[in-house]
Amino acid sequence: MRFVNPIVFARDIGVAKAFYRDVLGLAVKADHGAIVIFEGHFAIHDATALIETVWGVAAPRRPEPLGQPNLLLYFEDDDIDACFAKLSGKVDLIHPIMKQAWGQRVFRFYDPDRHAVEIGEPLAEDKDL
Repeated sequence: MRFVNPIVFARDIGVAKAFYRDVLGLAVKADHGAIVIFEGHFAIHDATALIETVWGVAAPRRPEPLGQPNLLLYFEDDDIDACFAKLSGKVDLIHPIMKQAWGQRVFRFYDPDRHAVEIGEPLAEDKDL
């Protein structure tokens, strides 16, 4: 068995695809309409279709956002300052670049479905892991 990718629920697949493709710059590997797979092992799926497929029930009309405070989508960028400058006016920031307790610099924001997204600078690989 191998892990392939997380699948993030999207209220509007077109809006979510445009956000991840056009704003964050992720390359689309496959677009199947209700599911879009990006390079780098990340996918989004139309929430209504996925709820009906997985649980066999009609998706409830939820007024609240799909994102939950127990999930963080993590990406890395080699030039965190340039990435922040490019995105800061285009995303709903949670906070600007901050140095974390473990030494990494990151910033966080919300996607259109209020999923929390983090972009961090790469950390050196720990050779003991």
